[in-house]
Amino acid sequence: MRTYELTRATRETDIRLKLNLDGTGQCRAETGCGFLDHMLTLFSAHGRFDLNVRCAGDTQVDDHHSVEDIGICLGTAFREALGDKRGITRYGSFLLRMDEALILTAVDISGRSCLCFDLAIPTEKIGTFDTELVEEFLLAFVRSCPMSLHVKQLAGKNAHHIVEGTFKGLGRALKQAVAPDGTDEIPSTKGVL
Repeated sequence: MRTYELTRATRETDIRLKLNLDGTGQCRAETGCGFLDHMLTLFSAHGRFDLNVRCAGDTQVDDHHSVEDIGICLGTAFREALGDKRGITRYGSFLLRMDEALILTAVDISGRSCLCFDLAIPTEKIGTFDTELVEEFLLAFVRSCPMSLHVKQLAGKNAHHIVEGTFKGLGRALKQAVAPDGTDEIPSTKGVL
């Protein structure tokens, strides 16, 4: 079973996270940031990952530290649960429509960190959530689980729809990428990822 559990404590956050890549999409997110809880729930449901995450962070400052550190922890959990990446599909992509928003998400679990972030989120906040933190979360995620991640907005005017489409699409693309490919091989001509 491809699972990983971790604890990360700093002066800014205290995080406990458990991930099962071969789950049913169950999520329990208590991050102190309601919008992030919603996005992680959608990510888990669409990726069919079981995720349990709790964070006590310095949200009296703002949500930045919590969002970034949860991205670090989630990326670390993916990296560790995948091990040497033997037998995974490696690539995944999804074109997600949500009302007027159309978001392309493509991933290569390559062992190299790269984020190509092309979203034009029209508001600075969704509720109390700073929309610039979407990019911070994804950067932390790909730096902790080295992969190439492309997120491109093809259409959309509603900030909530754009961000929600991104998290749902990421779940769907990662579901494809981590899926077993029916071999016991590392999916690279180099023999290592």
